[in-house]
Amino acid sequence: MKQIIVLATRNKGKTREFKELLNHPSVEIRNLDDFGPIPEVIEDGATFDDNAYKKASFTARILGYPALADDSGLCVEALDGAPGVFSARYAGENATDAENVKKMLAAVKDKENRNAAFKCVISIAVPTGAALTYEGECSGVIIDEPAGNNGFGYDPVFFFPTLNKTFAQLSIEEKGRVSHRGKALQEVAREMDKIIKWIQFNTPGLERAGCQGKPS
Repeated sequence: MKQIIVLATRNKGKTREFKELLNHPSVEIRNLDDFGPIPEVIEDGATFDDNAYKKASFTARILGYPALADDSGLCVEALDGAPGVFSARYAGENATDAENVKKMLAAVKDKENRNAAFKCVISIAVPTGAALTYEGECSGVIIDEPAGNNGFGYDPVFFFPTLNKTFAQLSIEEKGRVSHRGKALQEVAREMDKIIKWIQFNTPGLERAGCQGKPS
């Protein structure tokens, strides 16, 4: 029987990347769309680590399955690390990717320093609260105009000099080899056999309860 791991997201682009990169014969990847409605997790942590663990542990506790969550974002040097943990809501709580990108480009418009880094922290938690943590980072440059139709978020304006493309111009395979999330997921994939054993060790099975009634 395959080990179910729930991705604590409804983002179709992110789910597609995770399933592609975490393809393992003993693991079944699901996401929140495979379950009924559950309360939203408020991502109010001060760090990517805080938010990733909060999402993973909450999802695992609510659904009863081990859960995997990532918190990642764009850290721009000229903006003192912003948008950072606010990357997904930089232009407001319900902002679209395009709105977030537009605000960020406006903020760096007159900046000479365009260096930036995507950072990612992955947390894998079980219902009891125990968790594993993986990290990844990728450096690049912010460009003025979006380029490419793949990816999501800030990918169209994040230029990766090594491949001379933006992240939105990379295939899933290319991006998976070099991106912040890809690097973290590569480590997860390499250790998946150990992770499965860790999950099983830290997820106690149900104990059978004896009959408590008196014999008639």
